[in-house]
Amino acid sequence: MAFEVPVQGNAKLSVVLERMNSDEEVKALWKASNINAIDRLGFSDHGSTHVRIVARNALKMLRLLVEAGHQPGVVKNYGLTKEDAEVVVVLASAMHDIGLSVHRENHDEFSIMLSPPILRRLLQGLYEEPTLTFMVAETQHAMISHHEGFVPYTIEGGVVRVADALDMEKGRARIPFASGSINIHSVSALAIDKVRVGKGTDRPVLIDILMNNSAGIFQVDELLKEKIARSGLREHITVEVKVPETESGIVKGLRL
Repeated sequence: MAFEVPVQGNAKLSVVLERMNSDEEVKALWKASNINAIDRLGFSDHGSTHVRIVARNALKMLRLLVEAGHQPGVVKNYGLTKEDAEVVVVLASAMHDIGLSVHRENHDEFSIMLSPPILRRLLQGLYEEPTLTFMVAETQHAMISHHEGFVPYTIEGGVVRVADALDMEKGRARIPFASGSINIHSVSALAIDKVRVGKGTDRPVLIDILMNNSAGIFQVDELLKEKIARSGLREHITVEVKVPETESGIVKGLRL
């Protein structure tokens, strides 16, 4: 499946997407990341599907924040455009987990190590020095910002951080669940039917989470809450969780 996001007239982003979809190294790194994540560790997908979900949600949040008058880092600090910020966010989303191809531990740092030649190749001809180096550095900042140990300094890093936690719809935890891993992580992920990012009323971004079982609160409280709290965007995001009056059953029983 192709890596696609709504381009909305961003010519540079369109070129980057075309190059990324024909780049064999990028596709191989996504596959290798999933070999480690899924086949060897029994984790959920961290490959091409995951990064596409992250990119779409991060890009949507960025556009909502820009519409509300907030300046991305590349605009504020380097005099670039909101279209350049979109390129940073999409590239960071696409590359943030490629380090899993090396190892799960410190995978965020391995991603940073692997990414420079790839980023320069994807941006070649679109930017000249020193802007090319600025774009690479800003993309790497947004990439590392998804990890809990790094606080984002930019809107671009903040939206990538939050978007990484939004890939939690029902089915995204089916792999560890089906392989016999019945725990609060897998059960709570199966309780989430839909995650939608849209325009808020009192704040620019509204994250709407639809659950079939209140066990999904764990995902929000333990994962998403922390991501938002340290994203730099806490005052700009509203999270609404809806749980039906009649909840569906996920686990029939458990014997330890």
